[in-house]
Amino acid sequence: MKKLTGQFRSTTWDPFLIICQIISLQCIMYFGLGLWIFLVDLLAGSSRSLDHLFKYQEIHIHDFDGKLIITAFVLNALTSALGLWFVVQRTKQCLDFSATMHLFHLLACWGYNGHFPASPLWWLLNGACLTITCVCAEFLCMRTELQAIPLSLGPKADL
Repeated sequence: MKKLTGQFRSTTWDPFLIICQIISLQCIMYFGLGLWIFLVDLLAGSSRSLDHLFKYQEIHIHDFDGKLIITAFVLNALTSALGLWFVVQRTKQCLDFSATMHLFHLLACWGYNGHFPASPLWWLLNGACLTITCVCAEFLCMRTELQAIPLSLGPKADL
């Protein structure tokens, strides 16, 4: 006989699922960021380069191009939140996966530049994007988790 634990979902450790979710979210994050930066580059008429994704010197407020890159990162935080909601679907795990996505982005930027990102604006932007991603994903997941559960599967009877 199975013992009832009072939990909605089982909490079994599934490393394969977690790794697949991390890979999926990283792909969604970079696809979204690439798409937003492509659109921003079209708008600004600037050349397309991986530098806009990984080079922390590209994030600045000195000219219009830098501000558009910042805008692309913020819009991508919303896109990543939608991806998180679609892939993970758990409010409790939004912070974990948001932080993991941004940690891997930090490692990718570090590897691409050859040194640790030192720009305060880069850190501020990525911290803001992490927060936006986490809060928006938690909001979406919470709305889904709190939806009413139908109690009957048959047609409704008019009383």
